[in-house]
Amino acid sequence: MIISVSRRTDIPAFYSTWFINRIRAGYCTVPNPFNRNQISHINLTPENVEMIVFWTRNPKPLLSYLPKLDERGYKYYFQFTVMNNHNFIDTNKSDLSHTIKTFQQLANLIGYEKVIWRYDPIIFSNSGKIDCNFHLDQYKVIASQLSGYTQRCVISFMDKYQKNNKRLKKIEKEQNIEFLNFENIPEVFSKFIPSLVNIANTYNMQVFTCSESINLEFYGINHGKCIDDNYIHQVFNIKVNHQKDSGQRETCGCVKSKDIGMYDTCLFGCQYCYATTSFDQARENHRLHHPESPSLIGWYDLEKKSDVRQLELF
Repeated sequence: MIISVSRRTDIPAFYSTWFINRIRAGYCTVPNPFNRNQISHINLTPENVEMIVFWTRNPKPLLSYLPKLDERGYKYYFQFTVMNNHNFIDTNKSDLSHTIKTFQQLANLIGYEKVIWRYDPIIFSNSGKIDCNFHLDQYKVIASQLSGYTQRCVISFMDKYQKNNKRLKKIEKEQNIEFLNFENIPEVFSKFIPSLVNIANTYNMQVFTCSESINLEFYGINHGKCIDDNYIHQVFNIKVNHQKDSGQRETCGCVKSKDIGMYDTCLFGCQYCYATTSFDQARENHRLHHPESPSLIGWYDLEKKSDVRQLELF
């Protein structure tokens, strides 16, 4: 089994103690996001976990626990987002210099091949605030400092969803801008993508897309997978299930995994986030979080022999 930690929230940044407690316990529980009475029991013992994939903007709180994962024989890698968007986009972002230092520290600790840099989602507007030049400037600054600490960069472009559309419209009004679909901006293809690839090549990085239907192979960018069976085999010499994860978007190439996170629990406040409907609810859920609970939020438990039990909230 591959464990996803997590597409739904930033567990390393905000719930690392809970995660390591669940590793010690050997299991966690995850309620179905659409039916909280249906509880999944996830076996987290080393014998049952082939790979752990972390998504994060700040793995710093988890670093001291990584030796414990190593001692128990877990294999893992990180999808580490490093951007430098405006504050009105990434409300609670970490200082860029701090983030880069953490990236370098993590790569030195576990190996550069196990840390993937995510520069996504990329957002464009109709003003100079967020145009191609802005992103190229930021990308070059970051790439130059991550050179030697990773060889793989993942990009994607912002999608509008029901969960984020209201927030994005509010920003457009407040900032007097309009967010644009990248496919409707000629400069993206004539300048941005070729320049981005050139920067990546300069710093010995290969660029992949995430959940993008558009084919950018002409520019040297291949379709990527966040949970990538080929990458896992290449880096860890482990052959995992090649079955596509049917629970993800059609354009997502990830192989099957179990996600142990819960929606509306991340505190970063990224305005484009599809996993957080309400930032107020996320803060309240974090307040209710208990690091000893079997589940990330609430106290969902069940007998280990059963997949479904009535929930119990504390």
